[in-house]
Amino acid sequence: MKKILTVTTALTTLFISANAMAAGFHLREQSAAAQGNAYAGATAGAEDNTYAYYNVAGLTRHAGTSFTGGATYIAPKASAKNIRDEQGNRDADVHNVVHAAISPNFTISHQVNDKWFIGLAGNSPFGMITKYDKDWAGSDHGITSDVKTATFTPMTAYKATDKLSLGAGLQIQYLWAHLTSSHSPSYTAVVTENGNSLAAGYQLGALYELNEKTRFGVGFRSEVHHKIKGKMKSTGSALSMHPDPQIAGAGAYVDSLLNQSIKVNLNTPAMLSFGAYHDINERLAVMAEYQRVFWSSFQDLTFKSRYGHNKEGYNYIARVNEKWRDTNFFAVGLSYMLDDQWKLRLGLAYDQSAVRVQHRTPRIPDSDRIWYTAGLSYQYNEKLTFNLGYTFIQAHKAHLNTALTGNDDGNRHITAEYENSVQALAFGFSYNF
Repeated sequence: MKKILTVTTALTTLFISANAMAAGFHLREQSAAAQGNAYAGATAGAEDNTYAYYNVAGLTRHAGTSFTGGATYIAPKASAKNIRDEQGNRDADVHNVVHAAISPNFTISHQVNDKWFIGLAGNSPFGMITKYDKDWAGSDHGITSDVKTATFTPMTAYKATDKLSLGAGLQIQYLWAHLTSSHSPSYTAVVTENGNSLAAGYQLGALYELNEKTRFGVGFRSEVHHKIKGKMKSTGSALSMHPDPQIAGAGAYVDSLLNQSIKVNLNTPAMLSFGAYHDINERLAVMAEYQRVFWSSFQDLTFKSRYGHNKEGYNYIARVNEKWRDTNFFAVGLSYMLDDQWKLRLGLAYDQSAVRVQHRTPRIPDSDRIWYTAGLSYQYNEKLTFNLGYTFIQAHKAHLNTALTGNDDGNRHITAEYENSVQALAFGFSYNF
């Protein structure tokens, strides 16, 4: 006889859902100009004030008052093929798993005096949308994952010497998540989790200008420690349709546990970047970048809940191990002045996935990838400049072989092959007052 479904098993749908919050893709797309070079030299270039996202010290290269605005249309493509359950049954291929989104950004900076510069930036550094049909074979592991962030960063930079600039900023970050999953394609319940958090971190940077042609930069963005609070709700009955009467009889009890307040702590990762920029001559420039993203801070998720009007606060439910790894990002690029107004940008990058093969889930079908980028800058006059950037990202094929921990029936194992790619088109403009 099958064991009665335990509370831990019923709540596993929430555990898997939380992967989306922690693994929300890091969106590098915060500057149309930098995107054209695959973000090579982003911590050293400081070509407009959007580069302050990568290195706040670069504000010292922008005299007077400057405003930059823009947005990136990100169109990912992910298909799941050869989907099979634990019995080897083949399910239909799933296309358009990851949905398109727009990532806006703006930066305003002002020169206070010869030494001090201030600024304010707004952007969305983490986010993702994945969506499957609710009756697909892996619905236990995830149906919808919609995660958004909005970050506002007041900044300041100080020109310590003619060669050295230093900078700092305060990240104020809001995170919102909407997640759905089911217990099994054969059950009727869909579990929905909604949560949000407001938290803060910091940003540091240094820029060293060796001479008029060559400069080096280092930038650091801290972890942001989120304490997400929200609601977990279920629609339909997780157990009433189960053929085993003992399990069906537990339905009312388990369903009540799936409608309550929840809390989980997680961090968006710290990032350390090094960049170099060099003008070979008046027309040609080359640049390079290395970034370390400290995803290893995301090792587990600890869940707490508060049922009804419990006055004793949140109680521990469970801990889920994730074991993500730190990742490396390498990029090289070049820029060429076609004439006095037009600049062509090219870039190439390699980006490592934080998801280990044994921990890959349908919500984050992530893998290592290669970036190919191109861009154009057009200086309309001394005050106004337009930037256009295009990116094509080809991801390595990703194999999924995972089971939903805590299942008593052995029904929630799934395998699949993912093919992923991304196209991104960015537009931005800068105006110097």
